[in-house]
Amino acid sequence: MSFIVNGVEIEDTFAEGFSMWGSRIIITAKNRKWANIAATNMTGFATSVISCDCEAAIERDVPPEETPDGRPGTAVMVFGFSRKRLAEPMLNRIGQCVLTCPTTAIYNGLPEEEADAMLDVGKSMRFFGDGFQVKMRMNDGWLGRRRYWRIPVMEGEFLVEDKFGAKRAVAGGNFLVMGVTEDIALEASERAIDAIHTVPGVITPFPGGLCRSGSKLGSRYTFLKASTNTPFCPAIKHTLTDSQVPEGANSVIEVVINGLDFDSVKAAMAAGVKAAVEVEGVRKITAVNFGGKLGKFQIHLKDCLGGA
Repeated sequence: MSFIVNGVEIEDTFAEGFSMWGSRIIITAKNRKWANIAATNMTGFATSVISCDCEAAIERDVPPEETPDGRPGTAVMVFGFSRKRLAEPMLNRIGQCVLTCPTTAIYNGLPEEEADAMLDVGKSMRFFGDGFQVKMRMNDGWLGRRRYWRIPVMEGEFLVEDKFGAKRAVAGGNFLVMGVTEDIALEASERAIDAIHTVPGVITPFPGGLCRSGSKLGSRYTFLKASTNTPFCPAIKHTLTDSQVPEGANSVIEVVINGLDFDSVKAAMAAGVKAAVEVEGVRKITAVNFGGKLGKFQIHLKDCLGGA
């Protein structure tokens, strides 16, 4: 079953999302250049927990008037399958990529009242100060004051918040863009990413937000737990009996979305699909799922698009 939006076929199916733990942090620096350098390094090699220690990406730039220290900031979101599997990569990545980066400081971006748990990331990092770290509190009012650690470094001091908020989140929202040519599929997918990034509380963890090598569970090779998603590979559509690539489509790109809640992921999927179908030459939009057997969240394309 399918329906049509702006002349493009949309398959009446759903993306299968997974339950994960997510956190949001704010990295600030002397200028946006260094905030973005720290954020980019911290979110490297974090596309999928299939082979990475976490899933992470930049959410958005944060203007100075919205950051705790009045400096340019970058918001980063990190996802893991449990609190422990979230806290460990956060600690490692902050320690290796933010602590080391000139002029940076790092703050919790998920308030305690919105979080399901608070992670002792800064509290653990303080030991790098070798006993010379200093505890401090900032903000107004006793109950509203938050704890930070000042850690001496060769450049000066590194400021890190004591605890970072984490909550049960949603990962794996997705849709596939099928284009007549590679250029069309790429342009439509890039427009989708631009639209998705207007939605707060979500990230697209693959390079530039796009994945050209979507995977399926399992493989004919027993040592692989995932392999190329053959039904959606145009190069073999005429030799594969169960190909799902329609005639006229010669390039497929997957957009994967993680968010702090179901509604944010759903809104991001809607924004992305609506932007993608504006590009002439997009033949079809669909989504990847596993029949609802693996993920607890079903995000239906028709529901995202208002029952079109």
